Amino acid sequence: MAERGTTEQKAAPEHSEAALLPLKVLQKRRDFLLAARAGRAPCPAFLLQARKRRSGEAEGLRVGFTCSKKVGNAVARNRAKRRLREIARLVLPSLGQDGWDYVLIGRAELTASRDFNDMQDDLRRALAKVHAARR
Repeated sequence: MAERGTTEQKAAPEHSEAALLPLKVLQKRRDFLLAARAGRAPCPAFLLQARKRRSGEAEGLRVGFTCSKKVGNAVARNRAKRRLREIARLVLPSLGQDGWDYVLIGRAELTASRDFNDMQDDLRRALAKVHAARR
């Protein structure tokens, strides 16, 4: 039995060191358009677009996020993008491949409401699908 006035501390989730590093984020429209013409993997809460870059274009893996106005107002779009950024930060360092660009596109209502762990699993499956198609 716990003493009165004390609180139990929850253990912080353990993350790999790579998951704590910031991701290189796509910012140029050209990169988003090139990814749009490449491989796709639809998921319930988002769409993953991925492309293998040509040598000399850029280094490392890069990721971009987008949500159209169909997702909702600015508050809803920002919330959806925050969730997409977080699953990318947790999953891409371990499963993403060097020399690839990834774009996660939010979906109306689903990106903001789907269970977070399910979204991580969706991204893992989508990455496996995209990389398997390229072999």
